[in-house]
Amino acid sequence: MNGIEAQVGDRLEIIRLDLLSAIGRQAAREYGVHMVPATLLFDGRGELIDRQIGKPQADKVIEVVELSSLKAG
Repeated sequence: MNGIEAQVGDRLEIIRLDLLSAIGRQAAREYGVHMVPATLLFDGRGELIDRQIGKPQADKVIEVVELSSLKAG
């Protein structure tokens, strides 16, 4: 995620959750995360717009962020 953050970090906020913490377990239940790593992307309204299980695919994340930015702007 650090490479992704360097490329599009001015257009998104990355929040990392520990699934062993109470808030991490709550988020996992709420969004149906059963495997890690998991990457969930939300738009500016808090709507889930993409989900990846496993190592994040940087090109896909960047594409989703750019498309979301175009729709918002």
